[in-house]
Amino acid sequence: MFNFPDLHHIAIMIPAIVIGLTFHEYAHGWAADRLGDRTARYLGRLTLNPVAHIDIIGLVMLFIAGFGWAKPVPVNPLNLVGDMRRSMMMVSLAGPAANLLAAILGAVLLGLGGWKIPYGSEIFNEIILLNLLLAIFNLIPIPPLDGSKILAGLLPGRQEWLSAIENYGTLILILLLFTGVVGFVIRPIITPLYNLLILLAQGLSHVV
Repeated sequence: MFNFPDLHHIAIMIPAIVIGLTFHEYAHGWAADRLGDRTARYLGRLTLNPVAHIDIIGLVMLFIAGFGWAKPVPVNPLNLVGDMRRSMMMVSLAGPAANLLAAILGAVLLGLGGWKIPYGSEIFNEIILLNLLLAIFNLIPIPPLDGSKILAGLLPGRQEWLSAIENYGTLILILLLFTGVVGFVIRPIITPLYNLLILLAQGLSHVV
């Protein structure tokens, strides 16, 4: 599972990782702020400065293991307006949505001339792929991933089973990652989305 990329691959991955993690966490903070919780704003997390969001260990794990994390944006559900559970669902959905948007923008920029700059094709391909990975991976309904809160907002009732597995969520997730189950589940979703965005980039490249 672990692989140690060479310096060239690290240099190609850095923009994708920084953009992906920063956009993801900023989106959580922005959504919470719009829904009434100013916690992220007060703590300096409502920013696109990657320094505020990057976790060094999570960053290294993305390089060597293919999965990682940023510093979670703190959200106080009690400050959110409207139905708390639905509001938390919207805050949680904002992160994966931002990654999907970043992947689309990466494809657009690639097609509009990004392939012309040195190593541009590799960099933008990595931006597309990694942001799709972050978007789909975080939709898995296992705590502490965003998907668990999204599912809790969609299903009726209190969803005690989600609360029950919260203490074991990280362990379950690591087990699923190491056994290849996560890759088996999300690869069939990511691959057609990636191919679709590459087709978009190729189409745009014929326009300019």
